[in-house]
Amino acid sequence: MTPSAPLARRRNSLNSALGLGEKLFSSASERRFAAAIEDGLDQVETGLLGQVSFADDIADATTRYLLDAGGKRVRPTLALLTAQLGTGNTPEVVIAAEALEITHLASLYHDDVMDEAGMRRGVPSAQSVWGNSVAILTGDLLFARASKLMSGLGERAIMLQANTFERLCLGQLHETIGPRDDEDPIDHYIQVLADKTGSLIAAAAEMGVIFGNAPEEYRIPVKVFGEKIGVAFQLIDDVIDLAAGEEETGKTPGTDLRSGVATLPLLYLRDLAKTDGDAADLLTRIERDVNAAHYSAEQPDEAELALAIAELRAHSVTQKTLDEAHRWAREAVEALGPLPDGPVKKALTRFAESVVERSN
Repeated sequence: MTPSAPLARRRNSLNSALGLGEKLFSSASERRFAAAIEDGLDQVETGLLGQVSFADDIADATTRYLLDAGGKRVRPTLALLTAQLGTGNTPEVVIAAEALEITHLASLYHDDVMDEAGMRRGVPSAQSVWGNSVAILTGDLLFARASKLMSGLGERAIMLQANTFERLCLGQLHETIGPRDDEDPIDHYIQVLADKTGSLIAAAAEMGVIFGNAPEEYRIPVKVFGEKIGVAFQLIDDVIDLAAGEEETGKTPGTDLRSGVATLPLLYLRDLAKTDGDAADLLTRIERDVNAAHYSAEQPDEAELALAIAELRAHSVTQKTLDEAHRWAREAVEALGPLPDGPVKKALTRFAESVVERSN
């Protein structure tokens, strides 16, 4: 018997957001679980369209721009998922999920300005279309709308949103400034990932427990899970960046490196270069051309830079980055120990697995 169209759509949606495959939905209870999350996502999607409408044609166009471009809705899905540990899709969970996705969306507008990114979600970045000032103000509008939504959920939601926003800003600030002389660059980098990515994913998982009226003892485990899987997600992105194909992502290999971002493979290479001559030579070639591309008017030798990036992708430091991502993902799953066995724990575990499988 073939699945009904709505059920197939639910499976496809959850697979897109969290990498959940067919096997998760083998029983009737798991199908009901999937249906509940999909119904919640439908509500969130409708709500998002309403929340990015302003009494201004220009604001409507700019705020909807990246929303209409797509996105996996990972954060709303996680909030809805952990809410199933309690009473499920309460109106408060749906509102929290909308606010968290709008917060994420706002951060993309600001990140693209700071990173001078040309593309986002397969379309020209907002500042490429309207300029930096409009992109920044659009992000500010979205942050304001997310705060208004959270304010209706009470003081606890306001504080969680404020603390998360603070960490997002601190993470971006620390990434921009770089490690201090007395800081380990790798520890500094991991903390940036935890602040910029892990904090918002953790907040989504935590909001689901809080506003889904789940037992309080589940809040910290899902929060820890969210932060750790956020770090793992970004470490895998570091690896994917080195192998990104323009036909699939719109990016050239080494986009982050070319932008002057020292990702974990490069940080590991810098450390190894202190004692390894071959690593030192590769590092010199990468930094020479990256500096030419990013910090001076000189034109880098594109062929040489592409070759160096390919060598970095094949180097042991990139495998070490993969190993580190897997370690964070394992620790994320271990944090779920206090959760009851069932579809929520099963889905979160599968999500963690799918995060680190993305580089395969």
